[in-house]
Amino acid sequence: MFLLISPAKTLDFKTPVAVSRFSEPDWLAESAALMAQLRTLSPAEVASLMGISDALAALNVARYAEWSPPFTPENAKQAVLAFAGDVYEGLEARTLSAADLDWAQGHLGILSGLHGLLRPLDLIQPYRLEMGARLVNPRGKDLYAWWGTLLRDAVAAAVAASSGEACLINLASEEYFKAVRGKALPCPVIQPVFEDEKNGQFKVVSFYAKRARGLMTRHVIETRAESPETLKTFDREGYVFTPAASTETVWVFRRG
Repeated sequence: MFLLISPAKTLDFKTPVAVSRFSEPDWLAESAALMAQLRTLSPAEVASLMGISDALAALNVARYAEWSPPFTPENAKQAVLAFAGDVYEGLEARTLSAADLDWAQGHLGILSGLHGLLRPLDLIQPYRLEMGARLVNPRGKDLYAWWGTLLRDAVAAAVAASSGEACLINLASEEYFKAVRGKALPCPVIQPVFEDEKNGQFKVVSFYAKRARGLMTRHVIETRAESPETLKTFDREGYVFTPAASTETVWVFRRG
């Protein structure tokens, strides 16, 4: 069984790392080609491409200029420790044991606009490039065209190589999972959905749902889950599996 999560826009390259183990992203040549194209953009063009402020655009232009493989523990950081958004606050990877991280290395993938598919301990340097960015490139009009079927094939291989049932648990956002072309995967795909009660109705509340994705990822890692049925025992921070609201492939977890 294999899990997918999205990256985060927020990065943490300041907190010291206590983990010595690391790996290198598989597609650094692909990433370098994208980075070469990003370096041709002005701050105004980056701001327009990503819908960000001038200050953030300037920050990322500087990041593009500084981005330079090979990655080492001195100039880069493990991806699961470098990303710091809502999902990663729920995951709290810094408090996972070495054994937990070793298991996650073979059962968890982080989708990335720049790197394609990252393992948790793959080293990365600071960057920003959302998968949905319409970056025109030699392969097409956007990053979905750039990655083509590479991510689908890589995810299929990762599912096959992981232990337990051959199944994918999609905890990534729609923007990122679109790049995997999930309908073409040769394995079942389960998508957990997290809903909170608001004004008497259950709805997906973005902040809470993102955090819950991280909580579930941690649950799977700590329990060494090898079957999607194990997900139904997830009950962290009050969420409960709700069969009546679920389908065969979309599993709803609610808290009131």
